[in-house]
This record gives sequence, C-alpha cells and structure tokens, in this order.
Amino acid sequence: MRATIMYKAGDVRIENVPDASIRNPTDALIRITRACICGSDLWPYRLKKPDGKGQGMGHEAIGVVEAIGKDVHAVKPGDVVVMPFAFSDGACEFCNEGLQTSCLHGGFFGGGEVGGAQAEALCIPQADGTLYALPVNEDDALMPSLLTLSDVMGTGHHAAVTARVSKGKRAAIVGDGAVGLCGVIAAKRLGAEQIILLGRHPDRIALAKQFGATDIVSERGDEAIARVQELTRGLGVHSVLECVGTDQSMATSMGIVRAGGAVGRVGVPHYEAIPEAKPMFYDNIMVSGGPAPVRAYIEELLPDVLEGRIEPGRVFDRTVGLDDVPDGYRAMDARESIKVMVKP
Repeated sequence: MRATIMYKAGDVRIENVPDASIRNPTDALIRITRACICGSDLWPYRLKKPDGKGQGMGHEAIGVVEAIGKDVHAVKPGDVVVMPFAFSDGACEFCNEGLQTSCLHGGFFGGGEVGGAQAEALCIPQADGTLYALPVNEDDALMPSLLTLSDVMGTGHHAAVTARVSKGKRAAIVGDGAVGLCGVIAAKRLGAEQIILLGRHPDRIALAKQFGATDIVSERGDEAIARVQELTRGLGVHSVLECVGTDQSMATSMGIVRAGGAVGRVGVPHYEAIPEAKPMFYDNIMVSGGPAPVRAYIEELLPDVLEGRIEPGRVFDRTVGLDDVPDGYRAMDARESIKVMVKP
C-alpha cells in the first residue's frame, strides 16, 4: 500500500510500504477514506533532522472497517468510523475519567510502529476504545466536519473547556490556524459574549468572523496585549485559548488574561518554562490544557455537526490525493492553505 513518509525537514515522500494488517486481537484494520495534514505536522516538516529512517505521517482520519481482531466488539466490518489522533483502550482508570490521551495502554498515531493515517490503510490498536462508529456513509456531505472530530474541533473545544469559557464571559483565541478557528466555534458554542481572535491572515480572519469572532487583533507582542486590554476596558479576558505553542504566544496569553482567569493551552509547547510565571501566580491565573482527549468529546460534539449547528469542516480549503500530499505540506507551511484534506 502507499503511505506518507517524512525523512527530514522538507522531505516528504509517498512510498510503497507493507500492507497494514491486524497484529493483535484488539486491532481493527481500516481503509482510509479521509485524512488530513495537521498544523503540528509542520513542526517536523520544518525541524526534523535526518535519522536514517522515515516517519509515517498523519494522525487524523475517517475510514471504513475492513477487518477486526477476535476481541473487538464495538465496531464491525463495513462501519464508517472516526479515528482520534490517540489510541486508547477505553477501560483504564484515565479513560474512565475522560482522559484518553493518558491511557495506560494507549499512544499516538504517526510515527513508530503504529504508523500514520496519511495512507491507504491503517491498523488501529485498541479498536474498541479508539474508534467511534458514525451514522453516515463514507461519502456523506458532512465528511469534512466529521473529520475535524478526530483532532482540530475536539482540540479547540478542549482549549475552551480548560480555559473555562462560559456564558456571557470574554474569551481570546491566540492563533488563527485550524485549531484556533475551531476554538472560535467552541467559544461561541459555550456562550462567550466577546470572542477576540489574535490572527493576521485575511482568509482566516474572514472565516473566524463567520464562526463568531467579535473582534480581531492583528498586532503582535506588547501591541497585541495593549489592543486586547483596550477592547476589555483594561481588565483582560476571562479565558485564553492558546493554540500555537511558542513562548511568544504564551507570553501574549499571560498578558491578556484577567486576574482570576484561565489559559487553556493546546498548542504543542516549544518552550521549557511558561513565560510570565510570576504574574500568573500573583493574579491567580489558572493554566491548564494539553493533548486533547478528543475521543471523550465526540459524543458531545457529533450532534451539533450532524444537525448543522457547527461547521468546523470549513477550515479545509484544499483537498489532495495521496500523490499530492507533499505539496499539501508545502502549501500549509507557506500559509497558502489553512488545512489540507487528503483523499487516498
């Protein structure tokens, strides 16, 4: 079968690899019908050093179950399923607490022996706890939005939840990528009265406004902080959704959150220590977040997608086949595309 392999920064190839197959009784084999490129995939695309071996890429997918191991009971061949970016057994103490990304028998797709979803097929470990069967066919018009439940919509929602977004409060989203845009949807869905997007790209700003952003701040650094303070009567926002993961984005988050507020960080952190930690202490600011347990959120978010109340699939602005995945990486890295969908 064909799959996406990254060898070093900027070096993405589509190669023939051994066919995916069931290895354990708890596995399922799925034929990938939709996958995508994630903003987090751009970190290795920019920084990965050669190590003599390639990395299978992709951690978001929808597929059709082709075969199951003898201990799989929650899905069956023919089911259309969404695959969260982390696999989990659904039965350990952390899964029972809704924290599947800390599953005692889990892990993450993309790289290692598990492989990546930017491929024609994939073996899913711990299928019962990982896969979620969808009540649609594989060509349903809602596929783009359903695909976001594998990561970016659930991650934007996680940022909002951990930032304690609530009805009538002020929220700010740092980052205008797909996760940040889904964070706008999440903040609107949870009732935020003022939703400030910190972003600079016209196409993303336009979409954010359609999703519910009330204000746009295109400045950066101290100027961005001053602008948000101006928009909030000098108080700052109750909730900050940090969707980038750099020291600058975190410092900005600390500069715009109000005393007693919360920062929900879901951008993979590329800093060793949280900037502005001392003001965080004295202003009683809560910092939470991490890898989103999107499997826990699917059941809550799915009805809103199926009934058209939210349309997170609009973050996809380019669709490619497997052969054009390398160009999809280039387009996202060059900010020519918000998020690229892959149809193997």
